[in-house]
Amino acid sequence: MRRPLPPVLRERDYTRLLGSSILYGLGREMAFVAVGWQVYDISRNPFHLGLVGLAEFLPLLLLALPAGAIADRVSRKLVYIGSLLADAAITALLIVVSVTSVGSLWPFLALSFASGCSAAIGNPAIRSMTPSLVPLELLTSALALRSTVFQAVVVVGPAIGGLLFALGPGVVYGTAVVLMLASAAIVVPISPRTVEQGPAEIAGTRLGSLLAGLRFVRRTPVLLGAISLDLVAVLFGGAVALLPLFARDVLDVGPVGLGVLRSAPAVGALLAGVMLTRRPLRGLAGRKLLIVVAIFGGAMVVFGLSRSFALSFVALAVGGFADMISMNIRSMITALATPDALRGRVNAVEMVFISASNELGAFESGAAAALVGAVPAVVIGGSITIVAALVWPRLFPQMARIDRLESVHPAGGT
Repeated sequence: MRRPLPPVLRERDYTRLLGSSILYGLGREMAFVAVGWQVYDISRNPFHLGLVGLAEFLPLLLLALPAGAIADRVSRKLVYIGSLLADAAITALLIVVSVTSVGSLWPFLALSFASGCSAAIGNPAIRSMTPSLVPLELLTSALALRSTVFQAVVVVGPAIGGLLFALGPGVVYGTAVVLMLASAAIVVPISPRTVEQGPAEIAGTRLGSLLAGLRFVRRTPVLLGAISLDLVAVLFGGAVALLPLFARDVLDVGPVGLGVLRSAPAVGALLAGVMLTRRPLRGLAGRKLLIVVAIFGGAMVVFGLSRSFALSFVALAVGGFADMISMNIRSMITALATPDALRGRVNAVEMVFISASNELGAFESGAAAALVGAVPAVVIGGSITIVAALVWPRLFPQMARIDRLESVHPAGGT
């Protein structure tokens, strides 16, 4: 007997956007594995892995807020398609670099910077599209399914990238280009619902409009607390940037093992996503957010101390499980606390925090590993994350007191 599709998947445009995200995510994750392995292979210097993350983060400092304003004023679909085509071109250039300049670091840094520019412009647009593609009563389901599918992609993408890398980096990048172009083609028929913008939210000077999202986050404690906690956790507790080092020098598992390790956090996240889809969070959301962040930090401490491939995989998977629950809570707070007229700008601010915790966190991990060693860097970072989970209730008591997520409203209260 065939089981009926979830109601949100009957929304055709949402399904198209989901399919586009799957194809693009596969291509991007495959490319990440190849870039990480090639960069570390050039000099065996973990600091260079951190530089790649820094190159991807720097464009956000210049482009995030303007990109958010663009996403609130220009067709979000066209902005997203443009970013997909730009990423396809950047990935195609990685093929050229692999053939002609594989012993040089600077082309990888330059293309990572270009990829960061594309992400800075495209992410506020795509993150703002989902609420305009589904009815309000399906928004919670749409966001949870989007996060779950994304994690499934992160499971499959690095594993495929690691396998294809055995055939050559050009094969990885070429496959990624095809996937990204197909992703752009799927988006073309989408017709987002028109949502009127409140004049009070877009009025004022250009600078005031540009900073409206930042001001909104600053005056909304539950939103600021959730986003900043995620920043601290992944900035100090993340270890993804150092996985090529651990795969080669600590665990000795090669590029295929690296792909598996890159997939481990997503395996845990996928399990958490399935759990959240079947049993959504009911209450005590603030406390649960703090608990899963502490679990994430503890998992990173175990990973840093591990010398077993199996234990390392499990630790990363547990970290991914906890991070998925944290991300789900944060995404729901952002979606429910933000009016549609500000979605692009608020998502841009959130993107700066998220990318700071990922790309800038990659730089922090590489720099710390170069200074004190990879193992101490990961253990210390995980410990800082645990401390943050204990301190945040005092800094943001409104966030810690959130019970049911449905109680969060655009006014910023709970």
